[in-house]
Amino acid sequence: MTTIEATQSEQMQDRFGRLLAARLSVGTAELGYDIAERLRAARVQAVAKRKPAALRRTAAAVTNSGGAATLNFGDEGQSLWNRIASVLPLVALVAGLFVIQIAQDERRAHEVAEVDAALLTDDLPPAAYADPGFLQFLKTGGE
Repeated sequence: MTTIEATQSEQMQDRFGRLLAARLSVGTAELGYDIAERLRAARVQAVAKRKPAALRRTAAAVTNSGGAATLNFGDEGQSLWNRIASVLPLVALVAGLFVIQIAQDERRAHEVAEVDAALLTDDLPPAAYADPGFLQFLKTGGE
């Protein structure tokens, strides 16, 4: 039974209880004072026993915190498997970020190595690239 079905079932039981209480209350006018008082005391005891269980189940299903509704699993949500399942996405995210960082570092190192290899294997010495006249040489087309 899902939480929604359980909640609907509880609402139907509560509705039936209210209708039954209203029907019984109508008939108490003809009863004697002592019988009516015993019925009232029994009704108060029944309601007192019913309320904590209903409140506990409702509070375990949905909690309102700071204007946002959050799902709370209650006591059964604290098992080892639920904790592992809640931490697993965080572990996967951190592992993914490490893999991305390593891949980017390797790509940058490869690009720098290509530039260094091109500079060292070129016909011009590396000092020529730092010469201020080299830019002018490139602009004129290298004639």
